[in-house]
Amino acid sequence: MRFVHQVFYLGRLIILARLLAPKDFGLMGIALLTMMTLETFSQTGFQEALIQKKQNIKDYLDAAWTVLVLRGIILFIIIVLIAPLAARFFETPAAKGVVQAIGLAILIQAFTNVGVVYFQKELEFHKQFIYITAGTVTDFAVAVTAAVLMRSVWALLFGLIAGKLAQLVVSYVIHPYRPRINIDFYRARELFGFGKWILGSSILIFLITQGDDLLVGKILGVTMLGFYQMAYRISNTPATEITHVISRVVYPAYSKIQESPKKLREAYSRVLKVVSFLTFPLTAAIVVLASDFVILFMGEKWIPMIPAVRILAFAGLFRSITAIAGPLFMSLGKPEIDTRMQIIRFLIIATFIYPFIKKWGIVGASWVIMGSIFITLLVSLRMIKKLLDLPSSSGLIKSIGIPLLNSIAAGLIVLVIKSVLTRSYMMFALLIILGAGMYIFVIYFAEVVFHYRMLPLLKESYKALRK
Repeated sequence: MRFVHQVFYLGRLIILARLLAPKDFGLMGIALLTMMTLETFSQTGFQEALIQKKQNIKDYLDAAWTVLVLRGIILFIIIVLIAPLAARFFETPAAKGVVQAIGLAILIQAFTNVGVVYFQKELEFHKQFIYITAGTVTDFAVAVTAAVLMRSVWALLFGLIAGKLAQLVVSYVIHPYRPRINIDFYRARELFGFGKWILGSSILIFLITQGDDLLVGKILGVTMLGFYQMAYRISNTPATEITHVISRVVYPAYSKIQESPKKLREAYSRVLKVVSFLTFPLTAAIVVLASDFVILFMGEKWIPMIPAVRILAFAGLFRSITAIAGPLFMSLGKPEIDTRMQIIRFLIIATFIYPFIKKWGIVGASWVIMGSIFITLLVSLRMIKKLLDLPSSSGLIKSIGIPLLNSIAAGLIVLVIKSVLTRSYMMFALLIILGAGMYIFVIYFAEVVFHYRMLPLLKESYKALRK
């Protein structure tokens, strides 16, 4: 599901980057920021609560759906009313209509069939694949077609709304549950007892992940916001998408073995090893090939964002390792730990982000984001060691350290080869193939010399997925 999503997402990104201006992406960024602000501060956490519950959740579904529909209607009204304020805040009058129109995406999503929660709870990811991919493909087709015809920010908006509408329809086609209005405040309050920690964590995550966008847009303008957001997407998408896949699977899986500390230790160790194996070489590839990718595929108008891409690639790497701790904390019924992690990161960003943006622009913002994630990574690993009662940190260090060293070696080799070649599409493809081959060779060397046992683990994971 995520592979298909990213193929279409990357294709959409490259095509639209060629057809549209950085300012168009900045305008869409303002609309998305406004939408996410409202969504975040009204987050219910119902989906996570329903997944975590071990008993039958059927009696809770109608109450949850009713609350979500009411929330969507209220948010739609609010976003239409505050659109002029958002445009005034960013000193961009053209943003008013875009912000108002994006409210339709919130309204459409509110009526989605709540039965789709079973796709994650029961690990029915073949259905989740159909549900998500329907929106992805529709978004791609509509956005690209509209961009060719209109060459404006509205292409991005039409694609988003069309994708949400497609998911709404598919949610009722592939799941038999039919939600009904049921104002059951007792069950809704019970769900929110767990979800309140998700709300708290979501607010902090929003301030952490979108606060920098708000300041960049306000201080540096809509064009620089377009550069910064695009740099963030390119640099963070590969690593965080892998984590997104694994987190969606391991949260319900962890929840099913939450009463067995030994199984949890083994599961987390395997997850950390697989995530490290996949994300470290991707980060090395982004850092080494960032300038070539931007110039070849997006055009020279995007060159100002290249330094930010390289810095934020490390942020994506650190986030990918930190993020797999969140499902573990929630499966143990301790979502407050993740909230505390976000508080630490928020305090770091709140302290340094403004002066760094003022002095170094989007590069300064990138350094602050990377540093905050790195510090929370260290704290998170310490908490995991304590919760899982790990005898030492050597296992965690080995899981991370070997892929790190292998990625550095492969990256340096690619960098040397790159310096003697002329930039071209053929060169870019050749470097990716050489880098991947070198990384796998070094991993095999680690298997033989250090008994790293990565390749057998990947085979076991593949067989488990097939099963």
